Amino acid sequence: MQLDLFREIIVDNFAGGGGASTGIEMATGLSVDIAINHDPEAIAMHKANHPDTEHYCESVWDVDPIKAVNSRKVGLAWFSPDCKHFSKAKGGKPVNKNVRGLAWIAVKWAIAVKPRVIMLENVEEFKTWGPLTKDGYPDELKKGRTFQSFVKSLKALGYEVQFRELRACDYGAPTIRKRFFMIARCDGKPIEWPQPTHGDPNSLAVQVGKLKPWRTSSEIIDWDIGTPSIFERKKPLADNTMRRIARGIQKFIIEDPKPFVIPKKAAFLTQYYTETNPDEVRGQSLREPIYTIPTANRFGLVTAFIAQHYKTSTGHRMDQPLGAITTVNKASLVSAFLLKYYGSDIGQTLKDPLHTITTRDRFGLVTLQGQNYQIVDIGMRMLQPHELYAAQGFPTNYIINKDFEGKPYPKTEQVARCGNAVPPPFAEVLVRANLPEFCIKYNRFKPAVAY
Repeated sequence: MQLDLFREIIVDNFAGGGGASTGIEMATGLSVDIAINHDPEAIAMHKANHPDTEHYCESVWDVDPIKAVNSRKVGLAWFSPDCKHFSKAKGGKPVNKNVRGLAWIAVKWAIAVKPRVIMLENVEEFKTWGPLTKDGYPDELKKGRTFQSFVKSLKALGYEVQFRELRACDYGAPTIRKRFFMIARCDGKPIEWPQPTHGDPNSLAVQVGKLKPWRTSSEIIDWDIGTPSIFERKKPLADNTMRRIARGIQKFIIEDPKPFVIPKKAAFLTQYYTETNPDEVRGQSLREPIYTIPTANRFGLVTAFIAQHYKTSTGHRMDQPLGAITTVNKASLVSAFLLKYYGSDIGQTLKDPLHTITTRDRFGLVTLQGQNYQIVDIGMRMLQPHELYAAQGFPTNYIINKDFEGKPYPKTEQVARCGNAVPPPFAEVLVRANLPEFCIKYNRFKPAVAY
């Protein structure tokens, strides 16, 4: 592609690991021209994937927009200010006034270099942005006042401003992540909101073919990775974890009339959060888009290994020769146990006497399409970073395990960047809707992506 020295440039503030930048590139075919982030680890990942971008590893407040732009016109300025001081996940701790006010940087850029289009992403609670009490907590009586002032400031600078909440699953990412988006533009053109491309599989729009069904969490699982038995770990799992797994198996396998089944396995996702209700099931079926991904890995894949109950064969002892080998492999090693689903007990091995029998069958018998199966083992592992990035809608070739110098990138940093990232499909559809001239002129061939 021939370099256009006179084109408008694209700026990504709070660039992080590159979610918004990647989505913008998916739409336009262009790397963002400027990326700003204070975190060296985030910049390291961004550089690995966007080597042509000019990077600023410093606070957004320390970057002079006029000097950075260097007489170039700004077609798009993207802002994803830190959201943890608005998010419901923040909890009851006092908030940091400086972090909470980061969004004002968009007004600074609007005053200094007047980007033609401004896009801002945050959590849905961003609209509640208001003054703090003396103790550092949001003032409930003044909720939303600062947000209103923020919008008025942009309008006073000649921008039309609109905002909405969008879900990533509606645009092709297999995550339900819901985010607030604000679009402001000063070129007189209308603000456009992208139409959903995906929807609930049970909806009429999907059934008549108007929308594609939501992509599911099962699509992002790397099934080539095994799930080690929870009963053969060097360090036993915590009781709460075992209870969580047991409750998940009961809900998503035992009681589900159509559990998610891959060959000889039934699977679901469990989640690791602070327990607030001991009877609550923190998990989800693999037939749904994955829940919102945080900065720490909270997702575990649980697989219940199942063996079919044959009518004519019960197996044989391990101290005897193996029976005749047939063309169909029917020999399997079964490490059996019984999982009990009541009270605080977790289960029992087959070496112990059977626990008290109740009037209700609670010992892991599963009926799938009229065939009886028994749970014979349970495996569990945490989702890997490449699975989490796939869930956010990143391209399959996105570099997450090393920085721009080839140095290995720790898994904790990989997950942190993923949890903080804007799902690229969000940025892609917003840019395609509002800056089609960029997409038509520069992006002749759409890059291969994960969906």
